[in-house]
Amino acid sequence: MRIAWLSPLSLASLLALSSTLHAEPAAPVAPASPPAAAPTGNTAIIPVGKLEKDMYDWDQRHAAILAVKDQVKPQVVLIGDSITHFWAGPPNEPRGNRGKEAWAATFGDLPVLNLGFGWDRTQNVLYRIQQGELDGLIPRLVVIHIGTNNLAGTKNARANTPAEIAEGVGAIVDRVHEKCPDAAIVIMSVFPRGEKPDNTYRVKIKEINEHLVPLGKRNGVTLLDLTSKLTNPDGTISRDVMPDFLHPGEKGYAIWGEALKPHLPKH
Repeated sequence: MRIAWLSPLSLASLLALSSTLHAEPAAPVAPASPPAAAPTGNTAIIPVGKLEKDMYDWDQRHAAILAVKDQVKPQVVLIGDSITHFWAGPPNEPRGNRGKEAWAATFGDLPVLNLGFGWDRTQNVLYRIQQGELDGLIPRLVVIHIGTNNLAGTKNARANTPAEIAEGVGAIVDRVHEKCPDAAIVIMSVFPRGEKPDNTYRVKIKEINEHLVPLGKRNGVTLLDLTSKLTNPDGTISRDVMPDFLHPGEKGYAIWGEALKPHLPKH
């Protein structure tokens, strides 16, 4: 009888096949991890540069401020959005100066720097401070009016809640204290907007202003609420005070200026 011998290669192949047949079943492949959730948190306190397109060049205005601030050597600095931006003062905004008479009557020859930027939210202000707009300045008073734009949601930024907005204002106060530790701070309650008192913005602004009250109790900080001075007895807003029911006209800026006068540094 003829015996067939397996070659080493054939024997190795059989052993491999046997091992495969008796091996433990392969572990199931773990499912792919779900995509990470988008970051959450209060966007009103996260510094960010320009978000919205407006009638002016945001980056150019920021550069102009950095170029002029040390020349002005301001004793008063105004920080805000278009409501501040359009008042008057350096750096000059050709399409602003909507309250230049009130500006002159309020500040006289006091050196004042206007850090108002149209469409800015609290997070934009935090970014601008981070990028040096207050560096090296020694103002005696800083006036802050910001927050109304945080109520608007766009493709570039979500709307913030009143509590988030107030937290954003608080973060600005903290940064101002760090940059200008000897300056007194006046926080303006957010101005009313919308012609009638039942405007949906009015309810949210009232809530923002309630959240700002604790900030006004900090040392060196004053909270000014001009709501009753900017509105009629029935709560409506007149066009001669705010022509578009949002931005002050000359009369509206005069009201603001009169309220600031007791807080201005004395010569």
